[in-house]
Amino acid sequence: MDNRPEPRVESDLIIRIWGMGADGRPFFQNIRAHNISSDGALFSGLEHQLNAGDVIGAQLGEKKARCRVVWVIDAGTLQKIQIGVQLLENQECPWKQQLSAPAAGAGNASNPGTGRDKRRFYRHKIGYPLELRDERSGSSMQTSTTDISGRGCYVETMLPLPLGTSLTISFWMENEKISTSGVVRAADPGFGMGIEFTGLDLQTQQRLQQLLEKMDPTFATVSKPQSHSGI
Repeated sequence: MDNRPEPRVESDLIIRIWGMGADGRPFFQNIRAHNISSDGALFSGLEHQLNAGDVIGAQLGEKKARCRVVWVIDAGTLQKIQIGVQLLENQECPWKQQLSAPAAGAGNASNPGTGRDKRRFYRHKIGYPLELRDERSGSSMQTSTTDISGRGCYVETMLPLPLGTSLTISFWMENEKISTSGVVRAADPGFGMGIEFTGLDLQTQQRLQQLLEKMDPTFATVSKPQSHSGI
């Protein structure tokens, strides 16, 4: 009997992945995805050594997500390195359309009403321009988010700042420029970093969230989160 929490579907998809290899160098590569589910997949044909716990990016068509490596094996000359990956929390499944109807209906992780998205503010997967300034070094960068809410955001960068780095974050809300403090809460080498907005009051968080809802073209087609606990 299959005791796995998510139904698995046999597939042979070409997936683009990227991240930081075990040698400390960034890589980009096309691999094959097998045994897909709304929670993860088996990747084969990898030419770069990874370790369990590494975070990589995966893309199918226009859909991208962050995944954590669960296990790694050397499958020989033909299959090369195989890895099992699991989608990180709040990541929409890139191969959702390729799943069969029974699998798609069984606790789909991309549904914002499920436990994966029980946040105080819904995380919108849109690009939102902002400026980050490292308070320690004084260096700054112009970037754009891959997902954002009133409480924080995620930005892609091959060299994320260390955990706990204090930032000054500047962005525009319509005609008003907002500057706030922030902290790096997640750092995924070769991929990006998660940032919490620590200086926004609740009213400004709510204003930002309302603006994001207007900007997100997919938000009107999904149900809003039922729970308001958590971040």
